[in-house]
Amino acid sequence: MSQAQYLLDLAVIVAFCVVAFAQVMSMLRLVIGPTTGDRILALDTMVVNAIGLIVLLGISQGTQIFFEASMIIAMLGFVSTVAYARFVLRGDIIE
Repeated sequence: MSQAQYLLDLAVIVAFCVVAFAQVMSMLRLVIGPTTGDRILALDTMVVNAIGLIVLLGISQGTQIFFEASMIIAMLGFVSTVAYARFVLRGDIIE
């Protein structure tokens, strides 16, 4: 194993740990968030962290299918965040 490959593996492991810690912190904010806005923001942050974990998994596995899955999850996460925020603000999603 070359030194560049070793450094890449180490960077991916460190990135996994950092993003997993951020996911745990977002879950904590989701549970103890004092307002609904905090909880919406925590859910959106959890989606972003999940996308990061999926991309890191794709890098570590060396396949491209994870990147396509992360794009689908990003689209669903955006739509669900907007829908939930509209529901909280207006009481309905579709006018």
